[in-house]
Amino acid sequence: MDFAAKSELVEQVRTFTGWVGTGRKLTQTGRITLVDARTLVSLLGTGDVIDPVIGDRVYRTRSSEDLLDLALVVECAKVARLVRKTGQRLVPVKKNRALLDDPEALWLALFAGLDQLGQAFLPSGFGESLLRPEFADGSSAVLTSLYQADGAVGIATLRTTVWNVVSAPYVLDDVTELQREALRITTDRDTKETLEVLRRLGAVTLQDESAELTELGRSGMRKLSGAPEAGDPIYQVKITLLNIEGLPVWRRVLVPAAIRLDRLHAVVQAAMGWENYHLHYFLDGQTHYGEADPELQYRDERQVRLDELVKPGGRLLYTYDFGDGWDHEILVEEATAATADGHYPRCVAGQAACPPEDVGGTGGYARLIQILGDPRHEEHQDVLHWLGLEDPSRFDPAGFDLDEANQSLTAMA
Repeated sequence: MDFAAKSELVEQVRTFTGWVGTGRKLTQTGRITLVDARTLVSLLGTGDVIDPVIGDRVYRTRSSEDLLDLALVVECAKVARLVRKTGQRLVPVKKNRALLDDPEALWLALFAGLDQLGQAFLPSGFGESLLRPEFADGSSAVLTSLYQADGAVGIATLRTTVWNVVSAPYVLDDVTELQREALRITTDRDTKETLEVLRRLGAVTLQDESAELTELGRSGMRKLSGAPEAGDPIYQVKITLLNIEGLPVWRRVLVPAAIRLDRLHAVVQAAMGWENYHLHYFLDGQTHYGEADPELQYRDERQVRLDELVKPGGRLLYTYDFGDGWDHEILVEEATAATADGHYPRCVAGQAACPPEDVGGTGGYARLIQILGDPRHEEHQDVLHWLGLEDPSRFDPAGFDLDEANQSLTAMA
């Protein structure tokens, strides 16, 4: 990722952090002072215009918050944890200073924190778009569309994708056609601004009316999705559903050794055939890992990697649906290396069907199989109706489709 050192935003963040030095005074509202903003606009070359002149009138800049390009650089430094606000001062975070000498790591920190930047560089108040409050989902939609494409994607297509994503949470039936059009125009504008930020970061190239991920951007997306580079460590794991009577239910999957546990949770769900309706946790014998919820008091699974907990030959317990209590053993069978043409995660083998959701645990599943196998059972038709089937042969407890499992893993990734 040599290109990271050439990223415009990376260089601006490094320069800004150097300017902060041992600390800088902020306004009472926690903003860069206008005096300092004038210095920074010139120092960083952000292109912000202070006290713009429109016609014969001078519009006084009242806050550095209105200087959106400068605000973006400041927020980037905060997202990368190079600086933090304490009281009315902006101070350096000394333990993260090493990032300044590692352009690749700094670039990845900024790229990973993109979803937190929308509030900084997109206009608020009058003329605010729907993308600004839904920026995490909207920016993710942009990057996913670009990542899935073999080449360039039309900006008009990206605008439509973003609009569909960010407008989905809102009921717009009662707005006028003029209001809807205004929202669409501002959202299209901010989609283009988001692409421009990605260009400044070095993740996207813009040509005429299309955008395309750079090599650096694709590498960043692979890292964020947990996809390894060629040569990176790969774990072969066997996921076995415990306490099942009859034919064992298991999947053998290749995953990045450094996969985060929240991503591993998604892999288990996709490979096994669960539908992610319920809570879950991992257990390494001492500590529970799960979603960051104060009531559950689990260690945040997003902050833990598989290879930090388990080496080849080691095991984790994964429990899904605390009511039905589906316990899985995750056994790390061996470590290999990713190949240039390999796709990860990838299921390479498996056996037997996943039980239906909410069937009542292992006991309920055994009873369901018994009832399906007995057409004369008084509950036979009720069970068929519950499964949404007309023919009991359509559910085969021994059935497993490798292609279907990998399709689910691809969709998950």
